[in-house]
Amino acid sequence: MDSARLRNVYEDLHRHPELSFQEHRTAGVAAGWLRDCAYEVIEGIGGTGVAGVLRRGDGPVVWLRADMDALPVTEETGLPYASTVDGVSHACGHDMHVTWLMGAAAELASATDWHGTVVTVFQPAEELAKGAQAMVDDGLADRVPRPGIVLGQHVAPLPAGSIGLTPGPMWAASDSLRITIHGSGGHGSRPETTVDPVVIAAATVLRLQTIVSREVSSNETAVVTVGAVQAGTKHNIIPDTATLLLNIRTYDPKVRDRVLAAINRIVVAEAAAAGAPRDPAIVIEESAPTLTNDVAAAERTRPALESVVGAARVLNPGQLPSSEDVQVLATATGAPITYWLLGGADPALYAGAATIEDFLEVAARIPSNHSPHYHPVPDPTITTGVATLTAAAREWLT
Repeated sequence: MDSARLRNVYEDLHRHPELSFQEHRTAGVAAGWLRDCAYEVIEGIGGTGVAGVLRRGDGPVVWLRADMDALPVTEETGLPYASTVDGVSHACGHDMHVTWLMGAAAELASATDWHGTVVTVFQPAEELAKGAQAMVDDGLADRVPRPGIVLGQHVAPLPAGSIGLTPGPMWAASDSLRITIHGSGGHGSRPETTVDPVVIAAATVLRLQTIVSREVSSNETAVVTVGAVQAGTKHNIIPDTATLLLNIRTYDPKVRDRVLAAINRIVVAEAAAAGAPRDPAIVIEESAPTLTNDVAAAERTRPALESVVGAARVLNPGQLPSSEDVQVLATATGAPITYWLLGGADPALYAGAATIEDFLEVAARIPSNHSPHYHPVPDPTITTGVATLTAAAREWLT
């Protein structure tokens, strides 16, 4: 594969980021590339999703997945190919994922020593944790051959050329909640005539902190974050409502249920204690399941990854609090999944790091995904990512 051509593709995608379910240009680039590689192409799945099918007789079916959407983040990298879209950038690295999958699609199309079917899945709206489900709901599994394995990779602030692969649970489930607290507004000089939702919200935020510290066992994992508190318009006006935006991360479905129940109990009780005119509205706006690598599939895939970067550079980072909706594709089709991290950071930043603990310590100090300063180094991240995705696919093709 022409690395200079892929580098141009990557820089073009980086310059033109598109938000979730708005990935029309990106989808067009992917679809055009697939056609040039002689894939059958289906566009508009789940909105802007694209699937490509390459058949080589009887044999296994392998799904390769990349997400396409960008974030509402203003880029501050100073790159010569920085985003040209105000307030939008590929701060998570999905442009790298698209580039990898395009490169792997071309490599597999040019090879003649495998049998089976390759399905490339270019997915929208991962950042909303809705794109995979949208493609499933739009009949993805009925419009392309069903997979025997789902494979994918995510760029990470690990040194370029290193891989993080965790058999079993790898990434946490994520739930994002919008909580609307109802009060009774009025003049700030006469609070006794109101039910102040700002005060209720403040008490609620503090009480929510006790869920993890007092209701989750020390040998279980949960994170409860209040990411936004929104209320009011003026100094001397007590508003009618206040809004809290929450995010929770868990691995165990039972812990998730317990945390969600605790949130509901606390929010309703704090409102009742303040004499709120009605119960708060609690809405789960985004939800992604735990990403669980099939243990046998991960171990089968590992040697293919090692063949590209070396055995010493395929590490097990354990469970991480990040989240992904790619699991939806595997669950909906009953297929095992293997998903891994691929480093995209300048290896010089990791001089002296020898273990995954060392790597994670350095990663915590440098810009990571979702930072306005985050960007992977194109060289060798692009070529390595194409090689690892291709090698993993070939392991599952006869």
